[in-house]
Amino acid sequence: MRRRTAVLLSGRGSNLSALAAAAGNPAYPAGIVLALSNVPDAPGLALAAAAGIPARAIDHRPFGRDRAAHERVLLGALREAGAEILCLAGYMRRLSPLLVNAYAGRMLNIHPSLLPAFPGLDTHARALAAGVKLHGCTVHLVTEALDEGPIVAQAAVPVLPDDTAATLAARVLVQEHRLYPLALALLARGEAGTAAAADACLLNPLPAGGSLA
Repeated sequence: MRRRTAVLLSGRGSNLSALAAAAGNPAYPAGIVLALSNVPDAPGLALAAAAGIPARAIDHRPFGRDRAAHERVLLGALREAGAEILCLAGYMRRLSPLLVNAYAGRMLNIHPSLLPAFPGLDTHARALAAGVKLHGCTVHLVTEALDEGPIVAQAAVPVLPDDTAATLAARVLVQEHRLYPLALALLARGEAGTAAAADACLLNPLPAGGSLA
């Protein structure tokens, strides 16, 4: 049975596109039932609509600083869609305990670093400044602590001598688009956190032809 999944975004929606492409395979264990944004003109909403995914904006600005009030409306939309799993894909707002607890153990986020290294923003520039040889991306379960939830999967890329933040980000993004569908599949099947899942994808670049079904 395919798990009903919603995607929460604030921007262009490139990871939504990767998830939707994977969900187009009938054997994939999750289906995208809603794209939801706090930004009314987020490009990701148009992308979702073009893919036949219900898309909705709930602007956070009328709620001022009351994050919980905004999230109660988000939760209403998620429940109306029957969303069992929630994927954050470039959602640029800190979550309150209300939404985190409502989807505890069922909410994923993708972060552009090999956590626990470089939580927060500007990860690519910080990785270059630190002189690391490997960089990458992480999909983790969301908890109240920023970028500290249990890791589901990671993919690594080498840092090249002539890299800039932009070139490194572009190479990491390729891995994000492979990693997120795999991590969602693991969660939807109930395999996230298993030894087999760790062997398959922790700290290893994903094969271009890897199967997600």
